[in-house]
Amino acid sequence: MLRRIELEVLATVDRGDTISDLATKLDHTESYLSRAVRDLVEKGLVYTERDGRRKRVVPSDARAVELYRDLVRQHSHIEFPELLTGKALEVLYYLDQPRTVSEIADRSDNYRNTVNRVLKRFRDRGLVGTADGRYDFNADFDRLHEFARELAHHLHRQRLEAVAPKGTILWEDYDEFLTQTKTEIDAEAFHETGLARFAAFGLQFLLTGHRYYVYSQDLDAVSPAELCCHTLLIDDGSRHRSYCLLLLSHVDVDEADLREQAAKYGLEDEIDALLRYLETHGEVDDDRLPAWDEFQELAGEYEIER
Repeated sequence: MLRRIELEVLATVDRGDTISDLATKLDHTESYLSRAVRDLVEKGLVYTERDGRRKRVVPSDARAVELYRDLVRQHSHIEFPELLTGKALEVLYYLDQPRTVSEIADRSDNYRNTVNRVLKRFRDRGLVGTADGRYDFNADFDRLHEFARELAHHLHRQRLEAVAPKGTILWEDYDEFLTQTKTEIDAEAFHETGLARFAAFGLQFLLTGHRYYVYSQDLDAVSPAELCCHTLLIDDGSRHRSYCLLLLSHVDVDEADLREQAAKYGLEDEIDALLRYLETHGEVDDDRLPAWDEFQELAGEYEIER
């Protein structure tokens, strides 16, 4: 997410520093610092001002920058740029409550050994501790989690605003987010989802004025299991739940995959209710789900057999 040199610049830069000043402070070449500053400008974490022939570097007012610089000031003995490289920020992102190594590995989709190595670095410096096999922050170092969250959110906003300035983020994690826009997005790593995506599985619904996309570098296309979850995140009312029921009835969706996706999106109860509804032919006490005969009628309209 951020290279060590970028973290060093954010930790060190004083308002009005030139590239030459930073090169002196950090003992790097000016060309190396210029590239780092350019990358930080693109991420909206610093900006530059012209002062005659010189370019001065100014930290942005992003919440993530403020959090990080406060941590550096208050704990000047800790080498945060060294600590926060590699997978560190991703691990910290998912340490929102006391968690085991396995829980963090599952949520971050990393190997347990990777998570262990990161947490050991923080434990050795007294920033985290363990109780009953669960890691948690010591003292006020939970701000490291807040920094990781704010930084991820800030970078998601930067990516979204570059292609849809008026878009809204509906859900996000460390490296993915679901967005609602009024305009089409044709950009790398943005995949269409929501009601428009149902057409790919033979279900054509009346569309609203909004479009929906999930940003993910790892995704090729939105699967039925992911689509079901996205639909509930967009609107978990009765109509959208009925659309999910139609999809689950029409397409062979692997239940284990569906439940895994539900856990990722925090929709375990909602997905469980949909599956039980189909298994029991409507014997679920939930007023957001249709009566079984109503659903059968709806499925018939879309030529889906139950």
